[in-house]
Amino acid sequence: MRRVLVLRPEPGASETLARARKMGLDAVSIPLFEVEPIAWELPDPRIFDGVLLTSANAARLAGERLSELTHLPVYAVGEATAEAARNAGLDVVGTGDSGVDNLLDSIAPRVQLLHLAGEDRKVPASVHNVTQIAVYRSKPVAAPDLADVRAAIALIHSPRAALRFAELVSDRSSVAIAAISPAAAQAAGHGWEFVDVAERPADDALLALAARLCNKPDA
Repeated sequence: MRRVLVLRPEPGASETLARARKMGLDAVSIPLFEVEPIAWELPDPRIFDGVLLTSANAARLAGERLSELTHLPVYAVGEATAEAARNAGLDVVGTGDSGVDNLLDSIAPRVQLLHLAGEDRKVPASVHNVTQIAVYRSKPVAAPDLADVRAAIALIHSPRAALRFAELVSDRSSVAIAAISPAAAQAAGHGWEFVDVAERPADDALLALAARLCNKPDA
């Protein structure tokens, strides 16, 4: 069986690793980034109709100011993000499993949203009802242990992770990419053994893809 590389930062890395091993996959965690909270200022909550969360890290790392947003409905991308929001005391009213664009399309244009996100996260430029505030950052790990990734399947959870992995791996010919989204797959670039995309942008769908790739006849 091929090795599966879990490249996302903690605490998500350990969660994905546990799910992978429960599925019988030969998985190892090699985070490419580490996340940390950053100081942020909360605008007047009265000007917003809801909160947008596109990452569980935002709910985990935003800190005490979240208590001032518990009266607002929360729209979360992915069940993991929704669960983190609920654990932080927030009221999740909508969960999108098909990406942020589809989730935003399901919300009335007049709804004013506060998007708590990472520094590198951007909402589509065409969306004018979203105010984005960075509450955490992801810092590249200086020297992740990627000395031997031959014949591995790399789980790519974001376009930024794809770019970082591509920077670090020179011999790509035997490495397969399992990407969480088309954008992540595109960011990985060319030269890999093959690149495939999960059926939907969620960790369980990405792991299901990895399992299928591990069971390919030529794997």
